[in-house]
This record gives sequence, structure tokens and C-alpha cells, in this order.
Amino acid sequence: MNNDELWMHRALELAMLAEKIGEVPVGAVLVLDNQIIGEGWNHPIQAHDPSAHAEILALRQGAKHIKNYRLVNATLYVTLEPCAMCAGAMVHARIQRLVFGAPDPKTGAAGGVLNLLQEPRLNHQVRCEGGLLSLECGELLREFFRKRRQ
Repeated sequence: MNNDELWMHRALELAMLAEKIGEVPVGAVLVLDNQIIGEGWNHPIQAHDPSAHAEILALRQGAKHIKNYRLVNATLYVTLEPCAMCAGAMVHARIQRLVFGAPDPKTGAAGGVLNLLQEPRLNHQVRCEGGLLSLECGELLREFFRKRRQ
């Protein structure tokens, strides 16, 4: 197993924590110099906070950890393609790379609906790789929503 898969498996574990509390199962891991500096899982419903997405929480934790809002050279691993809010935060944080699992054809902002991460008019572009463990990430989401519909 390579490091990308290792970190994505950790993001999947975090997504399962979100699922256990009734939130959409998305997990995120922020890595710098081969060490986790931030983690997060979705909990906007419980937190009464529309910004409490896994990615935002991981970015916040990572910035506090290194005492800098610029997360240069960091890689964010997330189980679902980020939305526009999260993609915008990644650009502002200047992360180097995003690796995501399942695509999001409805709100994805890393190439799904739009691509904020590589928008040439912005002052920073994020390298983006999608599809890592996409079957596992996608199945977790599909099963969650199937259960909710029942």
C-alpha cells in the first residue's frame, strides 16, 4: 500500500465517524512531511454550522498545528470531491495537492461541476487527483443515502 492509499484509508475511517453520528460520511486528512497535521469529518448538522465540512475542519486543525494559515506543501485527502466552499478554502490555504475518492457530480468543485482548484484566474492552483479508492468511498456514501431513503 502506498502512502496515498494509507492516508485515504484514514479518511475513510473518519468518514465512518460522521456516519455514526448521522452526518453525510465524508472524512479528510491533511498531511505535511508525511505526518498528519489535521483531520476532520462532516458534522454541520450537529454543530449547527454550514461550514463544518470535513475538509474545513482538517484545514483549521492543520493551520493551528503549524501556527500558519498557509498550508504550503500540504496534501489533503478527502473521501468525496470537495464543494466550492471547501475548494475555495484550499486555494486560500495554498495547499499543494488534493487527493479525493468519489466524484461528486452535483456539487463537485474539483472538476465535477466546476474546477475552482485549477482556475487560472485565481492566484493559486492546487494539483488535484481524483478517484483514489473511489469504489470504497462511493459505496459508503451510496449505502448511507440508501438507508436514509428507507
